[in-house]
Amino acid sequence: MTEDSPGSALQAGSQWYDNEAGPLVRPYAMTGGRTTPGPTGVRFDLIALVTLDTAAPRADDDTSLGPEHRALVDLCRIETQSVAELAAGADLPVGVVRVLLGDLLELGCVTVSRPVPPAQLPDERILREVIAGLRAL
Repeated sequence: MTEDSPGSALQAGSQWYDNEAGPLVRPYAMTGGRTTPGPTGVRFDLIALVTLDTAAPRADDDTSLGPEHRALVDLCRIETQSVAELAAGADLPVGVVRVLLGDLLELGCVTVSRPVPPAQLPDERILREVIAGLRAL
């Protein structure tokens, strides 16, 4: 091997530390090999808002939850966050976060507010008329 080859660093005796080594647990291990959230097949949009359900039993007491589940609960405890924000905050792939959120939703630990589809939003013409009416006041 030459010094420029990928294996040369290992042969030279250098070691990887922390983040350089990459993830220690593969994403499929965090989800138990599942790729879809829960048996209901719920799909979480990136902008769907996730809120901790304060009326639900504490997720900290549930021994079936893994550390990734608890990390998401802790992030939701601070404030309502989108699925994308949770993925970034937990440093997990979005697909993994969707599966884990499906588990938390089924347990009643979180609630999800889905974004309004564009077809259900008010017409732009109506909004302009409302703005014009407010300005006339």
